[in-house]
Amino acid sequence: MAIFGKILLLIIIVLIFYTVISCVRIVPQAQAYVIERLGAYNGTWSVGLHFKLPFIDRVARKVLLKEQVVDFAPQPVITKDNVTMRIDTVVYYQITDPKLYAYGVENPIMAIENLTATTLRNIIGDLELDATLTSRETINTKMRATLDEATDPWGIKVNRVELKNIIPPSEIQNAMEKQMKAERERREAILRAEGEKKSSILIAEGHKESMILEAEAEKAAAILNAEARKEATIREAEGQAEAILKVQQATADGLVAIRKAGADDAVIRLKALEAFAKAAEGQATKIIIPSEIQGLAGLASSLTEVAATALDKDKELEASLCDTGKKV
Repeated sequence: MAIFGKILLLIIIVLIFYTVISCVRIVPQAQAYVIERLGAYNGTWSVGLHFKLPFIDRVARKVLLKEQVVDFAPQPVITKDNVTMRIDTVVYYQITDPKLYAYGVENPIMAIENLTATTLRNIIGDLELDATLTSRETINTKMRATLDEATDPWGIKVNRVELKNIIPPSEIQNAMEKQMKAERERREAILRAEGEKKSSILIAEGHKESMILEAEAEKAAAILNAEARKEATIREAEGQAEAILKVQQATADGLVAIRKAGADDAVIRLKALEAFAKAAEGQATKIIIPSEIQGLAGLASSLTEVAATALDKDKELEASLCDTGKKV
């Protein structure tokens, strides 16, 4: 009997210890616990250590407060121009009120999925196919605003909505591929034509620049040649002028020397005649002789005749003397 009592006491102690331990709860970060007392909402536990009454309080729901992502399956939608396509969406949401999330709707994720599908059909129904394919940002903004407003009573905030894939029918895809191919071929032809045009322009400009440079080079060469010929002519003229100046200077120096030596007019005229004789050795076909030199020429001729007569007389005298010597 004593042993049975000890075992029962041990069981009671274990149950009490387990009950106390179960009444102590630690709420981790980014979570919240919804507490019910006798089946009614009692409060929301945030991060930290909490105690509850045994058999009276219970944790009705554990709520994750982090931002969550849910990827919904593709939904069939019809555009304004009666094209049926499939679009799948990605919703980023966060629970802001654990109480509303726990008691606002039975299955919040299913509710968001159905709400997303209906909102997407309403928005796409007002757009044509091309607008749907090019208006992702507009569709995302409209869906986020609609879902955020609709999920406020559920304690959910929709932060972002993205269209993950837009899948048109296969016929539309083939037509779009053909259109894309034709557009690329058109752009390629335009780029090739523009490249050829630019190439022709560059070639023409290069030829033009080459001709301009050649003309400028020829002009510069002609100017240099003309300047060289001019410089040569100037130097040649300066040389001739200097030679003439030196000859005249020498002649003047000679006349001055003759005058200083006491020569009379006859000697001066004879020197002038010698200078005239040197001038006559040139290439001129006509020579104008001044009157003074003409008189001097006659005088020189008379002197020449007298000298010749004297020479003849000397020769006769030598001959006679030779004959006399033979006779002796």
